[in-house]
Formats: sequence, structure tokens, C-alpha cells
Amino acid sequence: MQDETSQNPREEDERAQKAVLGLLLRPNEQRPWSVDEVEREVGEALVVADAVAALHAVGLIHRCGDFVFASRAALCMDRLSL
Repeated sequence: MQDETSQNPREEDERAQKAVLGLLLRPNEQRPWSVDEVEREVGEALVVADAVAALHAVGLIHRCGDFVFASRAALCMDRLSL
């Protein structure tokens, strides 16, 4: 029987995306992060890879090789949400 406290896959994906984007938007740490660094901070490699791909697809992060960083749109959204 499935654990009743487990989240559905969509909630898990959203949680991972929020964690990755939150990391990239940290004040005083807005810099390119290697995907390996993000994995160490956030957790499981496959979950991070999926979150990075989803965030990149909608334009909230940029990729440059093995590095990721928040887009200007994400930075602006973050400032406006305060």
C-alpha cells in the first residue's frame, strides 16, 4: 500500500523547482552555480536535473555548460514579490 503522506509527483517537481530557484536567487550568492553544487545543496541528482530542465524551459534560469544561474526575469520576479 502506498504511503498516504507521500506527495504526488507534480508537488515533488514543484518543490524541487522552488528549491533550485531559491538557491540561485539567494541574496549575496547570485552567481553561476555548477549543477553538481546544486545537487549537493538540494538533493537527488535526477530530481535536480528535472528541475533545472523545467526552469530552463520556461526561461527562469540560464545554462552555460555545467553551470546554471537565475535569469533577469527570475531576479525581477523575486524583487517584486518582496
